[in-house]
Amino acid sequence: MARLVLLRHGESQWNLENRFTGWVDVPLSPRGIQEAKDAGKKLRSFTFDRAFTSVLARANETLRLALETIGQTGIPIEKDKALNERMYGELQGLNKDETAKKYGEAQVKIWRRSYDVRPPGGESLKDTAERVLPYYERTIKPYLLKGDTILVAAHGNSLRALIMELEQLSREQVLELNIPTGAPLLYEMDKTGKVLDHRYL
Repeated sequence: MARLVLLRHGESQWNLENRFTGWVDVPLSPRGIQEAKDAGKKLRSFTFDRAFTSVLARANETLRLALETIGQTGIPIEKDKALNERMYGELQGLNKDETAKKYGEAQVKIWRRSYDVRPPGGESLKDTAERVLPYYERTIKPYLLKGDTILVAAHGNSLRALIMELEQLSREQVLELNIPTGAPLLYEMDKTGKVLDHRYL
């Protein structure tokens, strides 16, 4: 049986400051560092065959800390921008309150909570899914079909896009999906890649 563990990065400095982060490379907060180590402790019973992550430091650092905690830093790791967070364009770096003042609360809500509306210069969740899902099918899924145990450390929206596919969620359902930082989510799959069970560890 294949096992896929999805891990949203630990809290970043900008999560703490309530800013739109997107592709800006910000470090983990002290709490985020601890969340990554705690995630590792929850993964002690797993032996991973390989790991995948984005090219952003907060996901890379979360992966490193989790693997260090379980003594598995020697596994193959593939980094790809396909797993990056949704790119928020002109909103990146802005505090969410500042953004509401600048653009209006209703407009910000549309950008944050609609499937296919882009913020200025940024991506919609649909755009994010259109890079995450082909990457998953082409690069990650073949290992799962072999029965491997895989760890993916990524971001709220890139993981949301992946979960939409794995759980066959509607657009409306995926918009309600909240993924906590530093909480490993396990999917167990049969040899065809069909999900048999999923749960937070």
